[in-house]
Amino acid sequence: MKKKLAPIRLDSYQPLRDVVCETLREAIRSGVLKPGERLMEIQLAEELGVSRTPVREAIRRLELEGCVIMMPRRGTYVANISIRDINEVFEIRTSLESLSSGLAAERITDEELERLQRLLVEIGAHIESGDMDKIVKTDTEFHDLLYQASRNQRLVGIISNLREQLTRFRTTSMSYPGRLKATLEEHRIIVEAIAQGDVKAARKAAEHHMEKSEQTLLASMEATQKKTGEAKE
Repeated sequence: MKKKLAPIRLDSYQPLRDVVCETLREAIRSGVLKPGERLMEIQLAEELGVSRTPVREAIRRLELEGCVIMMPRRGTYVANISIRDINEVFEIRTSLESLSSGLAAERITDEELERLQRLLVEIGAHIESGDMDKIVKTDTEFHDLLYQASRNQRLVGIISNLREQLTRFRTTSMSYPGRLKATLEEHRIIVEAIAQGDVKAARKAAEHHMEKSEQTLLASMEATQKKTGEAKE
């Protein structure tokens, strides 16, 4: 039986369209709404307890993020992600993450640098405790702060959009054997380069981090597909 979405609490300070968008985005990330599944505005509105208008606005935003696909005369579907899609997203992200880290090496404040260093410690503690939810949350804070330190809001917007396209695979990727500690070390190298104001080293470290992230994501997807295939046999 298909799992239904929970009704939205209407006491949020955020605009309703933003709440609906984040709810649908999280449902896609967690697999409640699966790749290839058709999204029906009326059904989603009923499940969430809202009108169709915020659902329609949310779907349009998710289309821009690459999370859903709107097909003329056929409807709207949760986007499937192909190997080619992943390669293309990482090609762009690698360049932008490199640029962001290089700019951060030039423009970061002392307070931001201190916060980045504290977040590294927090991520390490969460890795030791095995709390994946807190690892993902703190890792997101780390990257958001890194982008903020670039002092380029257009760059922040573009990177955030690209990141959302692969967020649904994040937990699976980070759960891959050895990836968490490797990620923490890659983060440390980025922060050290930024702390030294070394633009070239910061960009190189960010590129290395993205390359390893892509390799791990592809490996984790391959392992999942293999396990699924064995289960069906």
